[in-house]
Amino acid sequence: MRTFKEIEANDSIREVVKVAFNSDLKISGAWGYSKESSTVIEAGNEGTVAQIEFTLATMRAYLEMNMTLDEDERYGAINLNERSRETIDDFEKVKYEISAIKELEYKIFIDEYKEKFEEANFDITGHFNRRKEATLKREVIYWFKIER
Repeated sequence: MRTFKEIEANDSIREVVKVAFNSDLKISGAWGYSKESSTVIEAGNEGTVAQIEFTLATMRAYLEMNMTLDEDERYGAINLNERSRETIDDFEKVKYEISAIKELEYKIFIDEYKEKFEEANFDITGHFNRRKEATLKREVIYWFKIER
């Protein structure tokens, strides 16, 4: 299975999120790959903690799987689903399943669908089976520290 490079915490996570995603979240710490490098969700954010966690996990996935890769290696159609969560003191350990398709392949699938959808002989089942086969799935853990 494909592995992705962890995002280094050289810069302020808050600044990276602000610049890369135009989002001003009250956060600090690192990218949550371990309890010791958890992302700190500070008090005063809009939305629920679970919403902010999901947003941050999605941002981390986009950084790992798209924004830091060469164009021909980038993934798109990146989707996350929460699989489990565990609260340990002030920390939350959340497991997400991530699915994605290489951007170049995804574009081909979308173009094929747009061009052939209304044709009588378009094999829509075959189309979606090929998309499913091209989809990468991975599970990740994200650690958060919640300040209340």
